[in-house]
Amino acid sequence: MAKKQVQAEAGDRGRLEVTFDKPQLLGALFGEYDQNLVAIENRLGVYIAARGNKLQIEGDAEATARARDVLTGLYNRLMKGQEIDGGAVEAVIAMSAEPTLDGIIRTDVSQPPTVMIRTRKKTIVPRSATQIRYMEALARDQVIFALGPAGTGKTYLAVAQAVSQLITGSVDRLILSRPAVEAGERLGFLPGDMKDKVDPYLRPLYDALYDTLPAEQVERRIASGEIEIAPLAFMRGRTLANAFIILDEAQNTSTAQMKMFLTRFGENSRMVVCGDPKQVDLPVPGASGLADAVGKLEGIDGIATVRFGASDVVRHPIVGRIVEAYEGKDA
Repeated sequence: MAKKQVQAEAGDRGRLEVTFDKPQLLGALFGEYDQNLVAIENRLGVYIAARGNKLQIEGDAEATARARDVLTGLYNRLMKGQEIDGGAVEAVIAMSAEPTLDGIIRTDVSQPPTVMIRTRKKTIVPRSATQIRYMEALARDQVIFALGPAGTGKTYLAVAQAVSQLITGSVDRLILSRPAVEAGERLGFLPGDMKDKVDPYLRPLYDALYDTLPAEQVERRIASGEIEIAPLAFMRGRTLANAFIILDEAQNTSTAQMKMFLTRFGENSRMVVCGDPKQVDLPVPGASGLADAVGKLEGIDGIATVRFGASDVVRHPIVGRIVEAYEGKDA
C-alpha cells in the first residue's frame, strides 16, 4: 500500500512524499528508463525524485496532489496484478482531472477500477470516467448507444463485452455489423466473392476480436457461426435472439436502415450501436439514422446513451489533441 505524506506547502507550491510497501513493483511503476515518471512530470508540470521506495513530488500544489493520486492509482493496479503501459498512464492522468457530478471532487483514481471485462487474452479496465459509465451500461442495459470520436474505445469495449458474454455462455452468438459506406474515397471494383468485397469495411471489428480471443478460437467460432461478421444489409428479415449484436459506424446508416436494425432485437439479446455523429459519410447531409434514433429513443427504460468526448480518447495522446483541433475541447 502506498503511504502519503505532505512534506511542505507554501502558497501555490507543494512538495509531497509517497512511500511504497513493495519495492519489487517499482520497476513496473516507473516504466522502462523511468518513462512513466517522465510522462507524469511532462503532463502535470511536476518534478519527481526517487529515493529507494519513496518518491518526492514537487510543483504546483494541485499538480503534485494529482501526481500523487496517479502514482498511487497505478501502484494499486500493479498490486491487483494488472499491467500498466503508456496508455494506462495517460488514461489515469486524464481521469485525475475529471470532476464528479457535483463538479467539486475529482474521480478517485487512487483505487483500482471496480468494473472490468475479462476475455481469454486480457482483463480490460476503464481508462476514462466515461468508459466506466459505458462498461456499466454494457453489463446492465439492453440497448446502448455509444457516441463520440474515434479512439475512445466505443467499439473495442463493446466487442470485449460481447466476447466475455460469449465465452461465459450468457449469449450464444456474437454478431458484428457495419454499413458498407466509403469514407470519402471511391474504392471502385473489388475482386473476389462477397466476403472478399465486404471484409475491408469490417476490418476494425476483426482487429478487436483478435485482440480479445486467441486467433484459432476466432476462426473456429466464425466457422461454426458463433461469431458472425456481416454488412448491415445482411440483417434484414432476421430476428436475433440469444445474441450480442454490435453495429459499428452507425452514423452512416439511413433512418430506414437504423429502424430495420433496431427491430432485429430478440429474446435474451443485447444490442450496442456505436458511431460518431460528426463523421457522417452519407451522400445526403443530415440523413443519419443514428442521430434520428438517439433523438427518438434516449431516455426509454432499458436504453442507455453514453457520449464520449475528445478527453476520452485513449489512443496516443496526440490523437486527442487532433480531435480537439478539429472539433474543439468540448467535442
